[in-house]
Amino acid sequence: MSDDRAPRGSTPRPPGTFKVGSIAGSDVLVSSSWFLIAGLIAVITAPAIESAEPGLGALKYVGGLALAILLYLSVLAHEASHALVARRFGLPVSHITLQFFGGMTSIDGEPESPRQEFWISVVGPLSSLGVALASFLAFLVAPGGLIGLALSGLAWTNLFVGIINLVPGLPLDGGRILKALVWGVSGDTYRGTIVAAWGGRVVALLAIGYPFLTSKVLGGKPTVVDFVFAGVISMFLWSGATQALESARVRSRLPHLVARDLARRTLTVPGELPLAEAVRRAQEAQAGSIVTVTSGGVPVGVVNEAALLSVPAERRAWVPTSSVARTLEEGLRLPSGIGGEELIRAISARPSGEYLLLEPDGSIFGVLSTADVDRAFRASA
Repeated sequence: MSDDRAPRGSTPRPPGTFKVGSIAGSDVLVSSSWFLIAGLIAVITAPAIESAEPGLGALKYVGGLALAILLYLSVLAHEASHALVARRFGLPVSHITLQFFGGMTSIDGEPESPRQEFWISVVGPLSSLGVALASFLAFLVAPGGLIGLALSGLAWTNLFVGIINLVPGLPLDGGRILKALVWGVSGDTYRGTIVAAWGGRVVALLAIGYPFLTSKVLGGKPTVVDFVFAGVISMFLWSGATQALESARVRSRLPHLVARDLARRTLTVPGELPLAEAVRRAQEAQAGSIVTVTSGGVPVGVVNEAALLSVPAERRAWVPTSSVARTLEEGLRLPSGIGGEELIRAISARPSGEYLLLEPDGSIFGVLSTADVDRAFRASA
């Protein structure tokens, strides 16, 4: 189980999923891969169901499917706990997805402190361990048969999920707990992510030895299925850890992006002014951007550089500047001091070629071009 951290804004629904409900305002999605694992669980558990309730015939597969649904409801409880605590800390949660590897909670944004990171992460494994304990206590008084089998399966599965998710390596919850601890001690969230990501890579390598470990503990020789299972888990962990490592490297460069430092000098002109005259004035003032204003000096639009360049020079004398300016809608006005992840979230939420930067008193500071942001980001690598 893991939680997927995404930039703030509208997070699209993953392909191949459909909505089955919602929890605390977050969509609950089921991936098409879930049906594969549900079918496998139904087939694998059929002999145990037949033993617990002889004579079921083909209905034993229906019982196996019901057990798969029950197991995934406990996965949903694990993921819902992540979502509820994240929302408690003010982080939007776009959706919870049940899939082949269990579940994933898509949290928009990042925790603001190690404490938030710790509690959002640890509550998942604690929920699984709580379900395991409750299932075990219920099993002790259960009448046996299918009910006893289901409670036993819930107890052992959730015990396994809870313990595994406490392993200190990303993308597991235990990796985020380790990140929170390193972040709290060092004061550096990127260092915490890097340590936890490398922990995930170590765990991925150790997972390859799973078949040999089980053969020593349980006896017998490891099977092809054991090696395939270990390989899939190892690749999943390695891939998740690698993605986290790359994300940390990218995020470590974001603090160097400050809108004020990247702003272009701006010329303000009336919207009806011919474009040729606006360009001439901008060149004379050595301004890198043009903002259209009302007669009272209120900014209403920012000239789009691509649109300006698409107008032939011989036609610019007959075209009003407002025709190549984008209206200053909500999200296109940004504070001049914005920077880092906040800047990236702002321009991701409202994509545009240019943004108007304003001082705290509302006066124009300059214009920020996304092309300049991209160049600055690459230069900081």
